[in-house]
Amino acid sequence: MEDRFNRQINYMRISVTDRCNLRCFYCRGVQDFEFIPHQEILTYEEILRLVRLALSLGINRFRITGGEPLVRKDLDSLVAGITALPGVQDVSLTTNGILLGENLPKLKAAGLRRLNISLDTLDRHKFLRITGFDGLDKVLSGIEEALSAGFDPVKINVVLLRGMNDGADVDEFIALAFSLPVHVRFIELMDFSPAEGYFVSVPEIMEDIEKKYELEKIELPGAGPARSHFRIKGMKGSFGFIAPYSHHFCGSCNRLRLSADGRLRTCLFSEKTYDLRTLLRQQVGDDQILEAIKTALGEKPGSWQDAGGYGRKNGLRDIGG
Repeated sequence: MEDRFNRQINYMRISVTDRCNLRCFYCRGVQDFEFIPHQEILTYEEILRLVRLALSLGINRFRITGGEPLVRKDLDSLVAGITALPGVQDVSLTTNGILLGENLPKLKAAGLRRLNISLDTLDRHKFLRITGFDGLDKVLSGIEEALSAGFDPVKINVVLLRGMNDGADVDEFIALAFSLPVHVRFIELMDFSPAEGYFVSVPEIMEDIEKKYELEKIELPGAGPARSHFRIKGMKGSFGFIAPYSHHFCGSCNRLRLSADGRLRTCLFSEKTYDLRTLLRQQVGDDQILEAIKTALGEKPGSWQDAGGYGRKNGLRDIGG
């Protein structure tokens, strides 16, 4: 399925909850907020119906996100339902790793093979400062258990935070890719984070890395927006960068996002969403829902400028990962 800019749209990120068991300061901030009421969250049956319809349009890659998706009960049943659908090429999960270890057997049995684990520091005290929870050991244990269970690839998502993890922490993550076959991705902090003054650009980090190491550029299948991946001699894994500000990837964007309450978003930087939950609960036919998805796709912006530029302030939890 192509949009009006001839981009092939084949990837959907599905948020199953806006709840999380961490309180990362750059995501939730210091203010409390209202969670989506339970009755407004899509059921697994509703999600599976949308996945089936998306498949009929050529969308065949799906990522489960949150909030923290593993706080939702019986997530493995949704994973199993998606992986069983004919035509699905890839199902992956983004998690903070706190509940990963106890859920790995069920997730693997459900057909999940790919994981992204959000982890911004390997320092226990910094982890507590960033997340509000002393859980680094749980995350690291989950990573090792996932590798032992055969999950591949296992990617580590590191949001760069000025003055917090943009120094020695970068070297520690590179060292982690020497000791474990993980793929580390350093990510620029999004403008709509509630935290201000923490932005670090990828070129800053890259310049420092290039001074210390001799890099080999590699191709990593399924790298998504992390277009540049590198390996250093002797490394078991790799590292790369996701730079939505320094290096826009709008021209190759292939994704849609579905929020936990059934709103379809076509662009990370756009305020506009499309209400699919209402259609689902009005029990309309598949054709009407397909037309709504096609309408959304037809209006997908060609660039962040077309979407209204930077400055959207819904917050990170609102975008479904």
